[in-house]
Amino acid sequence: MGVDTPMIVYAADEEQAVRACRAAYARISALEERMSDYRIDSELNRLCQRAVGRWVKVSAALFYVLWRAQKLARQTDGAFDPTVGPLVRLWREARRTAQLPDAARLRAAQACSGYRLMELSVARRAVRLQRAGMQLDLGGIAKGYACDHALRTLRRFGITRALVQMDGDIVAGDAPPDTKGWRIALPEGGDTLLANAALSTSGSTEQYVEIDGTRYAHIIDPRTGLGLTRLVMARVRAPDGITADSLATAAAVLGAVHAKRLETLYRGVQVEVIEA
Repeated sequence: MGVDTPMIVYAADEEQAVRACRAAYARISALEERMSDYRIDSELNRLCQRAVGRWVKVSAALFYVLWRAQKLARQTDGAFDPTVGPLVRLWREARRTAQLPDAARLRAAQACSGYRLMELSVARRAVRLQRAGMQLDLGGIAKGYACDHALRTLRRFGITRALVQMDGDIVAGDAPPDTKGWRIALPEGGDTLLANAALSTSGSTEQYVEIDGTRYAHIIDPRTGLGLTRLVMARVRAPDGITADSLATAAAVLGAVHAKRLETLYRGVQVEVIEA
């Protein structure tokens, strides 16, 4: 999924650790084959090509992540949006060229974005897209889901003391021996303990491009079509990775004033947003 993925495990012996970690990495690879927008042959990209105007049945894993993404999109009035792919591609190009997207191309990308343009049928486990040119993007939710499944795989091999990290998303199992939790260093200094929970950080402080004196982050506000221009860091602690990952993305877009309401939507969630 385009990021390093370290795993730390406590096992009875090296053989158990190697077998478990190989299986966990294989599970992550299988999910990448379904949900990556970088891989031309991924299930997600094939869906975007085939589902315009017609129902296409998808795998249980992909459907669940799309359903969770659509649910959060409704809850945040589009601050989180899995259909933001056309805009993401424009801003990836902008970061490479250090030039703002052309106004006409930006309008065209916005016309192909919007969570209401994606329909889901639970009964059919199928997806239908309303417009040609749509591109689904699960960059703000799939890594957390993959961490969940990696940890689940490790547990099937008898390993419960484990930690999986994908970029800013961390999912932890039982605490290391003789501790209360995994000690996680925080970007602003200090640390926190994590056990049987997930911690995700999302923000505009690292990946960005500066154009004509304005700093545009890699995080897109789906409602405006623009990269975030304010300095923000959102951190979410949640019972699982898919929740922490997606809510951290949404919280960064919503900002400090509005992000706290996410705590009322999901049980066991803590949201923190720091803005400069």
